[in-house]
Amino acid sequence: MLTWNAVVARAKEGNPAPPRRVERSEAEWRAQLSDEQFYVTRQHGTERPFSSEMCSLFQPGRYACACCGTELFDSATKFESGTGWPSFGEPVEDAVVSYHADTSHGMVRIEALCAVCDAHLGHVFPDGPPPSGLRYCMNALSLEKVHD
Repeated sequence: MLTWNAVVARAKEGNPAPPRRVERSEAEWRAQLSDEQFYVTRQHGTERPFSSEMCSLFQPGRYACACCGTELFDSATKFESGTGWPSFGEPVEDAVVSYHADTSHGMVRIEALCAVCDAHLGHVFPDGPPPSGLRYCMNALSLEKVHD
């Protein structure tokens, strides 16, 4: 299980190799994704808080990257953070999420990306529940629920 210090170290020093890579042109991504999904995942946008029913969806299952289908999170680690975005305690596998320093908007944060296709997922923070203590604050538009 990753710790906050390990997440920060990866953001500064590099991430492990992903299990595979998916690369597409901008035109291919635009053809595959809705305009809103493209904005969030490919242009590092953020959806409005509380704009998705996924925030209150707690049925068993997994959540995959909306771009490449890589399974990223399990509902067993999903929790209500009160932030307006789906939140998880940890990814399903160590190398499926990559971490990058984000200093946009006058803030210092750790951006979470799909390690397989570089889709912007959201950000990770050190204020989540045990056992990880992490809060993966994800854009619902970057995820799709798979496996019930």
